[in-house]
Amino acid sequence: MKTRKILFAILGAGLLTAGLVYAADHADTPAITGKTTDITDVYAFQAQTSSNMVLVVNTQGLLTPAATASAVFDNNTMIEVNIDNNNDNVEDLVIQCVFNNGTMYVYGPIKPSMTGSKSVVEGAATASVAVTPYSATAPITATQNSLTVFAGPRDDPFFFDLDQFKKILAGTASSFNNPGNDSFKGTNVMSIVVELPKSMLGTTNGKVNIWAEAKRKI
Repeated sequence: MKTRKILFAILGAGLLTAGLVYAADHADTPAITGKTTDITDVYAFQAQTSSNMVLVVNTQGLLTPAATASAVFDNNTMIEVNIDNNNDNVEDLVIQCVFNNGTMYVYGPIKPSMTGSKSVVEGAATASVAVTPYSATAPITATQNSLTVFAGPRDDPFFFDLDQFKKILAGTASSFNNPGNDSFKGTNVMSIVVELPKSMLGTTNGKVNIWAEAKRKI
């Protein structure tokens, strides 16, 4: 039987989190903003089980509750989490998330056969999970091959006082207020969450650089 490899090329902006645990970008170019390829946030943090790491990629920011009800992941888009474990800013491992027919398939972490702006789906899926619908009363998760995964809508965790930020830029304010105003309150994102053992990240010094990309099938 012949194995078919599908090529993906970068479309959404990559969000570098080198040395950090969080990065966000809620304002993109008109070509990307509001699209299913729009990455809003990348998170990386230690799980409740201290030997595990949680990786989160949020997409499709600023979804109203009405828009969330009809929001879906894109069949033609791969969300790729890149892991650099030797600090050369080149991905040594990737976790690839591909949506198809109501299910999110997760591949890796695995050494990629190509790096940079183009990718192919690597190997067989490590785990898969049904996408949680907006109407669900509880999130749907699945644990397979040491990975626990989730895909579906979530309340946007990003907190930012956009109005005050604009005032600071305009010179009419010098600092943020305490408490601030959450400009993104009441909006949602489409989220992909992967929890995995730290040992699968391939690092020898406990440090990794992590960034995510949205890549379109070509």
